[in-house]
Amino acid sequence: MKYFTYDEFDSPDVPGSGHQMRDEFLLMLDEARHISGVPFRINSGMRSYEWNRRVGGSENSSHLTGWAADISATSSNRRWVVIHALLQVQFTRIGVADTFVHVDCDPTKVENTMWLY
Repeated sequence: MKYFTYDEFDSPDVPGSGHQMRDEFLLMLDEARHISGVPFRINSGMRSYEWNRRVGGSENSSHLTGWAADISATSSNRRWVVIHALLQVQFTRIGVADTFVHVDCDPTKVENTMWLY
C-alpha cells in the first residue's frame, strides 16, 4: 500500500489486527485515495466483536471480517471527493454520515447499495 499502514486499520482493543484486513479491499482503497488527491483518515477498520458491540455496529458488520472502513469526512465537499473516488474504483457499498463515509466490498452482501446514517 502506498497511502496506508496496517495499524491505521487496527481495532482499538486488538493491536496488530489491521493485518487481518482483506488485501483486495485495501488495494481498492489505496487506489481511491490516489484518485481523490486528499488524505483518507481511517476512523474504523478491523473490529473485534467486543469493539463492534461497544460502538453499536451490526452483528454482521463487514468491519468484523476486514472488508470495511469508515473514512473521516466532515464536510459535504470532502464526502463528495471521497465518494467520487470510491465509485471510480468500483466500490459498490457506501454509507454516508455527517462525519464519515463507510465503504465496503463484502462479497456476502448486496451490491450497488448506498445508505445514510
